[in-house]
Amino acid sequence: MTSAIRTLWLTFLHLFHKAETIQYPEQQPYLSPRYRGRIVLTRDPDGEERCVSCYLCAAVCPVDCISLQKTAEPDKWTPEHFRINFSRCIFCGFCEEACPTSAIQLIPDFEMSEFSRQNLVYEKENLLIAGTGKVPDYNFYRVAGVNAFGKDKGKALNESEPVDPRGLLP
Repeated sequence: MTSAIRTLWLTFLHLFHKAETIQYPEQQPYLSPRYRGRIVLTRDPDGEERCVSCYLCAAVCPVDCISLQKTAEPDKWTPEHFRINFSRCIFCGFCEEACPTSAIQLIPDFEMSEFSRQNLVYEKENLLIAGTGKVPDYNFYRVAGVNAFGKDKGKALNESEPVDPRGLLP
């Protein structure tokens, strides 16, 4: 009984507040910096694709909306196809957290509505953006100690020589 009276009281208090109406789309709503919207694939500072087809994003996705296939070439670790079904995606951000190269990022874009469900399946061409996203200076191959395509370790631009672990022994 007390909860019903409390609810009526709170409703009565809100009768005299000014209504907050946002004239969308002319006036964009405020989005928190932590807001997770559309998923994109980013590039490293050299302009190459960051995704190395490790399948971690697809493995942690709780609704199995991500599918990808590694290229058949042995030296090239990029996805041949990368597909996200946004009609199933719950925008949990697990894929972004699991990605070791910061290739997958969730940006504050929420205008993704479609009339047809088939249009919510985004391919690699739709997901790949030209920029680096939230992590502008990160390049996986410079940090991981893996040879970049066509360059030995320590030979790429702004990369230091690798450390010889045997030289550190006493």
